[in-house]
Amino acid sequence: MANIIISYHASVTAHDSLQHLLRFTKSALALGHTVSGIFLYQDAVFHASSHFSLPSDELQVTDIWQSLADLGIKLTLCVTAAEKRGVDITRCEPFEVAGLAEFAMDASKADKWVQIK
Repeated sequence: MANIIISYHASVTAHDSLQHLLRFTKSALALGHTVSGIFLYQDAVFHASSHFSLPSDELQVTDIWQSLADLGIKLTLCVTAAEKRGVDITRCEPFEVAGLAEFAMDASKADKWVQIK
């Protein structure tokens, strides 16, 4: 089975993209693949911000990310993209902070790189 790494680029308001990411990840795991990590890049780093809250009748973004972390998937955000957008990288659980070079090293170890925008 394949070792998959995912880069996610969609903003917090792109609920369809986030639901696609969740379905893809769960399907890949169910088929026996490994998802070694999800890397947030560009506007996707806003998902790690602790400064937004959504009404209870909207998609609960933080719950989705926590459910992926609970599956043992490494969640990482790009430090440069986060700093450019004012995301507080000291308060971004369940995400880890890394550079693009670290993502490139992780991607080189994966069989497949899936990009979701």
